[in-house]
Amino acid sequence: MKTEALDPRYRDLDRWPTELAVEAMLEGQMAAIAAIQSQTRAIAQAAEAAAVRLGDGGRLVFVGAGTSGRLAVQDGAELHPTFGWPTDRLVFLMAGGSSALTQAYEGAEDDAAAARAEIDTAAVGASDVVIGVAASGRTPYTLAAIETARAAGALTIAIANNAGSALLDAAEHPICAVTGGEVLAGSTRMKAGTAQKAILNMLSTAIMLRRGLVYDGRMVAMRISNAKLLARGRDMVAQIAGLDVDTAARALETTHNDIRLGVLVALGTSIADAKLLLDASGGDLRRALMALEARD
Repeated sequence: MKTEALDPRYRDLDRWPTELAVEAMLEGQMAAIAAIQSQTRAIAQAAEAAAVRLGDGGRLVFVGAGTSGRLAVQDGAELHPTFGWPTDRLVFLMAGGSSALTQAYEGAEDDAAAARAEIDTAAVGASDVVIGVAASGRTPYTLAAIETARAAGALTIAIANNAGSALLDAAEHPICAVTGGEVLAGSTRMKAGTAQKAILNMLSTAIMLRRGLVYDGRMVAMRISNAKLLARGRDMVAQIAGLDVDTAARALETTHNDIRLGVLVALGTSIADAKLLLDASGGDLRRALMALEARD
């Protein structure tokens, strides 16, 4: 596997001046991002398919082991606060269980039977989207999860760093960033991990875009959980509705800090009517505003 190969340029890395070693690591990180360039279409196609498949009740299922699993869980965990994606529509399958997020469990990544059982226990089905991440592209746990999920009718997406690997072949939407050997041989938490994180960021954000949870470049479905986000929410309502911040603040308070409803209420719609508009628009503020404009 290219990700495990020893790059002869760095054989004496431990003898280099620290600054030169860090510069080499930075070059590796930049190369990892560049490796994604050829995958933008694949990421977009996967996101569009996922957005459709999720419908009104489908779940996003993130699967992985080790570094790849931790990165997948991190990305998925941020979808609720950032986009208001319901937590009951998120499933995390980490080789070795949730405790493996902070501790290494030897052999967990090889347990294909556990992955199959966990997919079955989660009742993964046709409305779900399963995202499997593995630098090698052949991790037994992740591969078994993708194969089992696809057999159950779920939409499957694979992210790997070795072309032609089994995981990419098993998924309907393969995404491969060939990052090559690491500055520190075999440490796929470096270049491979960086590429995986960037792909996950783009993929999940693109899914949320197509689900209508972004308006005018703003995270209008975010959860307001602190003073900073409350101020940001007030500004969003004011800017989108074209009103002063005080009016926006009152509308936001009336709607219990729901930004999308706050915009509609700030524009003179009742809370009940705003909810109907937003529900009819599938939570898409742009569609709701267009419906409101057409009605008026």
